[in-house]
Amino acid sequence: MTTSTSGRLEGKVAFITGAARGQGRAHAVRLAAEGADIIALDNCETAKTTSYAGPSEEDLAETARLVEAQGRRVLVRRADVRDLDAQASLVKDGVAEFGRLDVVVANAGICSGSMSWEIPVEKWQETIDTNLTGTFFTMKATVPVLLEQGTGGSIVIISSVAGLRGLPFLADYAASKHGVVGLARTMANELGQHNIRVNTVHPHGVATGMQPAEMFELAQQHATTLAPMLMGALPDPISEPEDIAHAVAWLASDEARHVTGIQLPVDLGILGR
Repeated sequence: MTTSTSGRLEGKVAFITGAARGQGRAHAVRLAAEGADIIALDNCETAKTTSYAGPSEEDLAETARLVEAQGRRVLVRRADVRDLDAQASLVKDGVAEFGRLDVVVANAGICSGSMSWEIPVEKWQETIDTNLTGTFFTMKATVPVLLEQGTGGSIVIISSVAGLRGLPFLADYAASKHGVVGLARTMANELGQHNIRVNTVHPHGVATGMQPAEMFELAQQHATTLAPMLMGALPDPISEPEDIAHAVAWLASDEARHVTGIQLPVDLGILGR
């Protein structure tokens, strides 16, 4: 897939969470291709309650290499979005090194499948802590910097189709992704006066390492009842990370300077069915 090099973010700096692989890596590389320097983090470990393996430090290093291959500067660090101090420290160090902050992409998240009443308490807690509280901590670490600069900015929070619809087998994930939409809508209203835009992006399935096998098993068990709710309208069965990065790059750019408080689906048409 061809990467644009239009320079829409020339001279800007972007902070990205969950950047070691998948969507986070695609966002980092695409924004770098658009001219941005990158500050990025990932915890580089497997979550306690997910069935798929998490990213590695080697994955995060590869993201840094790919950003540098675009001719941009990059600062990456192993850190967990659930650690507010670690996020704030990285943002501070990145701004000291690159001079500013303009774009925030809150991408880090985890996912697993269960019927809602069967979700273990520890799984519920880890999902909410990572996806919702972790996003809140990203806002806590970055918004004061944007306000102090006084030059506006763009915040993009990666939600999901499950942030707009009650998809089966994903109650904890859906709750967390609905939660970040509420956070984004409120922040868009509060920060608009400072020319800081806040939007959410809503993918459906994306070809990343986040593939919970138990969710696919549940879909097979409920193939004629609940599983059809997971079907899109377009012929592609799944999106590539770059498909989502295209939308993020647009929202981050001045082309979207009058766009705030929206929920942008990149969903293969599932929400239109």
